[in-house]
Amino acid sequence: MPVPYDSTTTWRSGTRYGPQSIIDASQYLELYDLELDREIYKVGIHTLPEVEPMMNSPEEMVTRVYLITKELVKKGKFVVGLGGEHSLTLGTVRAFKEAFPKLSVLQLDAHADLRDEYLGTRYSHACVMRRIHEICPIAQVGIRSLSQEEKQFITQNKLSVFYMPALAEDKNFEKEMLSSLSDDVYVTIDVDAFDPSIMPAVGTPEPGGLQWQQVLRIIKLAATHKHIVGFDLMEFCPEGNSHSCAFSLAKLAYKFIGYITPPV
Repeated sequence: MPVPYDSTTTWRSGTRYGPQSIIDASQYLELYDLELDREIYKVGIHTLPEVEPMMNSPEEMVTRVYLITKELVKKGKFVVGLGGEHSLTLGTVRAFKEAFPKLSVLQLDAHADLRDEYLGTRYSHACVMRRIHEICPIAQVGIRSLSQEEKQFITQNKLSVFYMPALAEDKNFEKEMLSSLSDDVYVTIDVDAFDPSIMPAVGTPEPGGLQWQQVLRIIKLAATHKHIVGFDLMEFCPEGNSHSCAFSLAKLAYKFIGYITPPV
C-alpha cells in the first residue's frame, strides 16, 4: 500500500517520492532468495494504487489510511505500507488494533517520535509513537536521538527502549525485545534506523545506526517468535543517486514477506 504523503517532515522533505522509488526498484529484484531458498513472490504480492494524499491536515490523512487499512484487514489481507512520512503509521496501527485487541508495535527508528505535539500538531511524524503508545504497547529499537522531555517520558512510563550503541553490547537484547512484545505484533520501520553509510536518503539522518544484517536479524527474530500482522517502511526520501537505497528497501520488504509467510 503506497502512501506518497509528505506534510510534517522536518529538515528535508521528499518522502512522498519514496513509495514509487521502492516499487520501481522492486522490478529488478531476483525472485529467488538465497537465504530462504525459495521464490518469495509465489505467495502472491499485489501493489495497490497510491493512496491519494489529503493536505487539509495530518489528522485527516491518518484517518484516510485507517479506513483503507481497515477494509484490507477485513478482507484478510496482509498489509505492507510504503511511506511517506511516519505519521501515517498511526492510521494503520489503529486498524490492526481493532482486529487484534492485544496488539503491540515494534519500532525500528533513529528517533523516539514521542513528542506530545510538534510544530502545532499532535499528528506530526515526531509524535507518531506517542499516539500509538496511547492505544497499545510499544518497543523501540535503534533509538539514538530524542529530546530531554521524551527521555523523561520513557523513564516515567517504563517503556521498552533499546538504544544505540548499547544495543550491540547487550547480550540480553534479543530476549528482552521479544519479551516486551505481545503475541500479535505490527512492525514499523523508519528507514533512518539504518546507519547513514547504507541509508543516506532520509529526511533526518543520524550517525551510529543499525547495519543491514542487524535489521534482518531483528525482523527475522520477530517473525519467528511472534505473529506479525503487518509492517511498513517509512520516511524514505530519495534524491539524486539513491538507487541503491531504493533497491535495499525493496529487498528488505521482499525478505520480510518471506520471513513471515510459509513456502507455497
